[in-house]
Amino acid sequence: MAPRLRTHAIVLVFALFIAVPILSGIAGIGTGSAEAEVSADAAKASGLQWLDYFDDHFPLRTALIHAHALASMAMRVSPSPTVIRGRDGWLYYADDSALDDYISAAPMSREELDDWRDTIVRTRDTLHAMGIAYVFAVAPDKHVIYPEHMPSSIHRLRQEYRLQELTDYLRRTTDVAVVDLRQPLLEAKQREQVYFRTDTHWDDAGAYVGYRELLLAAARQLPSLEPAPRTAFQNTTAEWPGGDIAEMLGLRTDMHEVAPVVRPAIGWRAHVDEPVDMSDAGFEVGRVVTSMTDPKLPRLLMIRDSFGSGLIPFLSEHFSRAVYLWRPDVDMDDVTQERPTLVIQEVVGRRLQTYQP
Repeated sequence: MAPRLRTHAIVLVFALFIAVPILSGIAGIGTGSAEAEVSADAAKASGLQWLDYFDDHFPLRTALIHAHALASMAMRVSPSPTVIRGRDGWLYYADDSALDDYISAAPMSREELDDWRDTIVRTRDTLHAMGIAYVFAVAPDKHVIYPEHMPSSIHRLRQEYRLQELTDYLRRTTDVAVVDLRQPLLEAKQREQVYFRTDTHWDDAGAYVGYRELLLAAARQLPSLEPAPRTAFQNTTAEWPGGDIAEMLGLRTDMHEVAPVVRPAIGWRAHVDEPVDMSDAGFEVGRVVTSMTDPKLPRLLMIRDSFGSGLIPFLSEHFSRAVYLWRPDVDMDDVTQERPTLVIQEVVGRRLQTYQP
């Protein structure tokens, strides 16, 4: 192609890219749903800046973002700074200190370790004085269990993760029931996939491991508690839609994966009392309450984060009432109100980068 013709072609393509969104906006195409649109007067009245309003209503914005995400993934790069594009179709969360946790630049200080120890021991002692059992666990991030799929360009600076440092320290210096989920999950992954490729969290198989280890630790204080063996579950695989990381990229409907499905052979028996409507968020809400018909079963209060969502169906089968609260610390007002037999406190490993109890 002659230089002049090539230049004209580039100008024409550029003009088309500029003109199409403008013409679409004039025609009212691709500017968002009627529910999402806000008039200029409403934008001004609500304090929105014109630039923010334009960003939210740029013609074909959704389609262009989607196209950019698809093109970036095709070129083997992540279209979002919050997502790490791993190898073999694995996606990793990079926000909320997850990348810092993987790199593991700084160990936990003695002061940090002591703060965690003192808080957990104080919590345990207060609960035990009330006749309540207590279990503490750190849920490993996906990069801890599947580091082999992380990009080779990202180098770890230390071998130990903070979750290892904390659990080892608590086991050396206290007699608190501390559950180390890392090793059981590493062992389980030799048999089956235990985390989703396109989601931050463990899949059914990984959640079962977490449930089993938590109840085994609780059973040392409450012998009536015993996890159901894996043979009590139907173990199959299914195709799942893209997970929360795929959704961050706007590619939830474009990505699918095959992962384990673990369901009781007799079906789930626990009833979900709260939330009443499970159609949207599911267990990704601040408060979940379940119940069983047998009032003789113990009661559970679980302090958890998003990793607790996968545990809820498994754990709920063992308690007459189970309350799951999405928060970092045990609040004694909740304990007094719920009168649990057991309190489980779970925190995801990456939070140890920034959060102090």
